[in-house]
Amino acid sequence: MSSINFIKIKDICNKVSVGYVGSTTKYFSTKEKGIPFLRSKNIRLGRIDMNDLAYVTKDFHNKNKKSQLKKGDIVIVRVGQNRGDVCKISDEFEEMNVANCVFLRPPKEYSDYLEILLRSPFGQKLLLSISTGSAQEVLNTGAIAELKVPVPKIEMIEYVASLINSFDNKINLLKQQNTTLETIAQTIFKEWFGKYQIGDELPEGWTLGTIGDLTKIKRGGSPRPIKDYISDSGYRWLKISDATATDSPYIFEIKEHIKVEGLKKTTLKKAGDLVLSNSATPGMPKFLAVDSCVHDGWMHFPSSKVSNEYLYLLFLHIKPILVQQGSGSVFVNLKTDILRFFETVIPSNKAFKDFDKLIKPIFEKILSNAKQIQSLTLTRDTLLPKLMSGEIRVKL
Repeated sequence: MSSINFIKIKDICNKVSVGYVGSTTKYFSTKEKGIPFLRSKNIRLGRIDMNDLAYVTKDFHNKNKKSQLKKGDIVIVRVGQNRGDVCKISDEFEEMNVANCVFLRPPKEYSDYLEILLRSPFGQKLLLSISTGSAQEVLNTGAIAELKVPVPKIEMIEYVASLINSFDNKINLLKQQNTTLETIAQTIFKEWFGKYQIGDELPEGWTLGTIGDLTKIKRGGSPRPIKDYISDSGYRWLKISDATATDSPYIFEIKEHIKVEGLKKTTLKKAGDLVLSNSATPGMPKFLAVDSCVHDGWMHFPSSKVSNEYLYLLFLHIKPILVQQGSGSVFVNLKTDILRFFETVIPSNKAFKDFDKLIKPIFEKILSNAKQIQSLTLTRDTLLPKLMSGEIRVKL
């Protein structure tokens, strides 16, 4: 059986610290390039999201040495919706600074293993278990430093890291393929339909109308009070956080369920159906990969004259305008009528059919890849704790 020791993170790492905490408005820009300044919003699903990445001046970077990151550092989001998200600083970043995130500096031989461990369901459960705070939960730097994690012998560490990385490489390759495929689909949509503005001369057979002319629009519903209906089993209960937790067009994982008794107060949608968020993170279209109930923070489309793929790409295309038209003091709310009466070009039936022939195989491939990603992720996450515990023995 493998020899496993539980060691405090502070005893593994050369450094456990927190990034720059304070006002940064006058020091950084999202337009002028400088030293990349990593914020919690840029850490998503184990990777650095380059969208809206901020940059600080060289002077700020040099003055704030305590928050300077190095290659191989592991960054943990300490507060917010993506609390506990983990990423490792890759070799592509020569210099980087970080704001209000905990970061670890393990020895090189432990870097891959520790990142994989903390990103795994096992590691996420450990991290979230030490969150503190009543109004807003926070991951405390000291608590992370004291956290004990399983550490096998160094040769086993190298094997586990190599094996899990092989899964991650395959998963990332499939994700990259899907990103490329979705970009192609969006480009085709814009080239076919997005170039026409209201008032332009349209091709023969095309008209001007509204989205309500293309599809029936409904809102989901919620049994009240919802806390009385949340359950460990029953019907899946789709939340906005389930959608933002994936960068795929398809939602496979839905954490919560509601009791069977709640069904008459909500709407059950089937795998393959399209939904659109109307609050919190409005204008976000997603395909359901599993059956799920949807609350009134979602719009759904019980009948349409066009394909779900067309609607999905249309919603992505008009999302910036939809969000601008939303209302709400704290959260933007996308009312049903805003979508229903949104003016749009309505192509001919032939154009719709020709477009679907071209676009549906792309989404079929995206879905196939997404299913492979789910399978590989499940295998990886099941394998890791068994390797660490010695339940699976490996000859090295």
